[in-house]
Amino acid sequence: MVAPGPRRDLSNPGSREYRGRGARRATGPVVLPLEGCDLPAPDMPTGREWTQPEKDMWAELWESGQATQWNESFVPMVALFVRITCDAFAGRVTAGLAAEARYYADHLGLSPAGLKTLGWELEREGTGTAELHTVPTTHSLDINERRARLTA
Repeated sequence: MVAPGPRRDLSNPGSREYRGRGARRATGPVVLPLEGCDLPAPDMPTGREWTQPEKDMWAELWESGQATQWNESFVPMVALFVRITCDAFAGRVTAGLAAEARYYADHLGLSPAGLKTLGWELEREGTGTAELHTVPTTHSLDINERRARLTA
């Protein structure tokens, strides 16, 4: 069962969706625009000094297609994700914090599993790229043949 994503509240003036720049909705999943969100990023939470890599990641996340589905209530969750992820890149996190980063990534729609759970999908650029990933129907998927080919 696919859990619903954040509610799209067109009547709430504080909602990013209300401002008319949200994802395109057709029947089925919410399609997140490739061009991302052109609304200004909210201010980073106060209470600590943010590093330049954290500020850069913050801006990048709020320009993503996923940000079209976030409102200001997502600010703390995005801030925690930024903090933990930047610390992870610097080698300063525990396994527990790394698990938290995965949790936040899923709940913010930043991972494939999160996109699926929230019922979101990224807008497709074109159909020409799909040919790169197709497998011919006559191709054998026998595991022994694949192993032999890999070890040869």
